[in-house]
This record gives sequence, structure tokens and C-alpha cells, in this order.
Amino acid sequence: MPKLATPLTDLQVKNAKSKAKPYKLADGGGLYLEVMPTGAKIWRLKYRQDNGKENRLTFGPYPETSLSKARDQRTSARKLLSDGVDPAKARDDKNWLAEEKAAHTFEKVAREWHQNKIASWHPSTAKNTLHRLEVDVFPAIGNNPISAITHKELIAALRKVEARGAHEIAHRIKAICAQVFRYAIQCGLTDRNPAADMTDVLKPVRKGHFAAINADDLPTFLKVLNENEARMLKPTRIALRLMMLLFVRTSELIETPWSEINLETGEWVIPWQRMKRGKLTVNPDKTNHHVCLSTQALALLRDLYTITGGGGYLFPNQRDHEKPMSKNAILKALERMGYKGKMTGHGFRALAMSTIKEKLGYRHEVVDRQLAHAQKDKVASAYDRAQFLDERKVMMQAWADYLDQLASGAKVTPIRLGAA
Repeated sequence: MPKLATPLTDLQVKNAKSKAKPYKLADGGGLYLEVMPTGAKIWRLKYRQDNGKENRLTFGPYPETSLSKARDQRTSARKLLSDGVDPAKARDDKNWLAEEKAAHTFEKVAREWHQNKIASWHPSTAKNTLHRLEVDVFPAIGNNPISAITHKELIAALRKVEARGAHEIAHRIKAICAQVFRYAIQCGLTDRNPAADMTDVLKPVRKGHFAAINADDLPTFLKVLNENEARMLKPTRIALRLMMLLFVRTSELIETPWSEINLETGEWVIPWQRMKRGKLTVNPDKTNHHVCLSTQALALLRDLYTITGGGGYLFPNQRDHEKPMSKNAILKALERMGYKGKMTGHGFRALAMSTIKEKLGYRHEVVDRQLAHAQKDKVASAYDRAQFLDERKVMMQAWADYLDQLASGAKVTPIRLGAA
């Protein structure tokens, strides 16, 4: 019968002196303290695997690992052995898992998620999403293991964005983070999504419409525009005039290549790929949009052609003609006119919708089709987007003439050519 070891005492462990060669002090159950010639004392466990092979497991140095802690680790290891699990392998697996989790930082996972999503996004969406992460999230929590990120850490990052007044951006970033955490959960890298739980920590964003003047403000606006045109570059003046005459979306105007414009026939057809609903990743609308040109709009385009017709875009960027005009150019021109917070590029669309219906008497659906809005009626949406084309041509000329009359100060009598 094997001799049982007498359990060690704290005093024995503390007073154990080094010798010329390493020696062991047994505590029983395979646990022993190995005393090295250097004076170091290390707790180890000797055990046999299922195949009978002897193995050793190191628990740690003394006094960092006390006698009682070493015994607790021995108990845990013995339990694993009784369950048929090699404690050394269990330890290695645990260390590997910890290293694996530490290696999967928020930034690493977020970039992987972003790369997986690129194919389903519009290029501008992909660029903006990564930019927000790089500017506002990665500096704060990018190096942290995604499984270890707390609510407080994420809230602190989001509130920095709020602190600079970017409340809507903070909400968008929270939504992006929620998607990254959801991706990490699906990959088995974490089991928590702290961003999804945060419903009340950010200040609410009041959604509103784009700033726009109304029909009663038009005479004054036209007067101010006329007085300020001399201070603008000619392409900017023409862009503002065309936005008012045609009320297309800002990007649809400034990103227009000359290849879309037929100055001889007076036609402009925007390919569906450039339209807002054509850029949808799911069920994009593949209908080209006809922009009906009044004689005034066509005259402006012909004038513009003498300036930029040799290039690709109607409105090339001043610094790089291979790129279109900045989206902020029209907004900045409006600000210089004194309309900051009162009018935007998108505001011309709201202005035209309300004024053409109220002052010229055209039906909502005719104006709506010119605006290229999505049809809420599923039956109506089945028809070609170019329906009402003849009526729209008359309407757009009536709108241009109406603006000319207002600008001249003449008394305007509602034309109502399109009334039903």
C-alpha cells in the first residue's frame, strides 16, 4: 500500500529553503511544491492519463499561488480526471480560447463585417460606414476584445459624438455597432450585443423636413437670387436656376454627364442606375427618368455647354474636373444669399410640389411623377414611370413661365393648364 503524504502547512511552505538541487514537498493527491536552487517555489500536480502515461500540470509560483489556492486547483483537476478530461488539455484549450477572444478586437470584427457587407451596399454607404467607425468608434473601443466590451465603454464613445452636437450621427453609429455585435454573435465570438440593449441612453432626434421656403416667399427669393448672381461662378448660378426650374435631387443634377443631355431635341433622360430608387440593393426600380425641359431650362443648359461642354460633367469640380461639383456647392450659395436654415437644394422639390399644385392647379400625381417619387399605390407603380409625359411637359413650361412672371414683378394669374 503506497505511503500517504502528510499534508503541508503554510509554515512549512513558507520556510522551505533552497538546496543545491531541486526537491519536492508533497501535499498529497499528486500535489507538490517544487523548490528550485534559485529559491523559487512552484506548485505542480502529478497525475496519470487514461493511457497510463504520467503527466504534470503547473499551477503557479508561491506565494502568488497560496497553499489553499493550489489545493483548490488540485480538486478541480481531479474532478476533470474523474470525468475523463485531461486537465492539461483543458487548460490549454482555455488559454487558446482566451487568446482567440483577445485577438478578435472590435476593430478586427467590424472590418470583417464591413467587408462582408460591401457587395450589398452602394459605394457611398460603404465609405461612410467605415469612416464613422474609424473616426468615432475605433479610437475608443477598437483595440478591446469584442466579447469584453461593456455598456459603459460603448455609451462613453457614443456620448462623445453627442457632445459635438451630432445627435443623429450618434444614433446611426449605435445602429452600426449593433450590427457588428450581431455579426460577432453569429460567428461565436461573443454572446452579448450591448448596442441592442441601449434604447434610452442617447438623446432622441427630432426628425424634420428639409428647410424650404413657400410660395409666398418666392418673389423675394427670386429678387435676392438676381441681386447675388454676380457674386457667384456662372456654373453655380446656372445650377441654382436649374434646381428651381427642374427640382431634381441635388445629386441627380450635379452628377449629370453631358452624355445624358440632348441639346438638339431638348431631352434629358436619367438612367435608372443614377436614380435614388435605382440604387436600392433589393428590387431596384429600373425605370429611366424623363426630366421635362422648359425653354428656359434648355437655354441655361446651352449656355452652360459653352463653359463645361468640353468635359464629362455639366458641373465639374473646380479642383478636379474628373469629379462632379461638391454637393455642398448649392447649399453654400444659398447660405451666401442669406438663406441658411431657410432653404436647401432639396427644398426646391418641396417648393415646386406645393406651388405647382396650389398656384398652377396641377394634379398631385403629375407633379409626383416629375419628382420621381416612389408610387405608394402598388397598382399605380406597375405603370411606366414616363406616363403623364405630355402633361408634365406642359406643366414644366408653365412653371418656368410662372417663375419668370414673379421675377419681373408682374401680377401672376394662376395658369391652371394642368387642372383635371
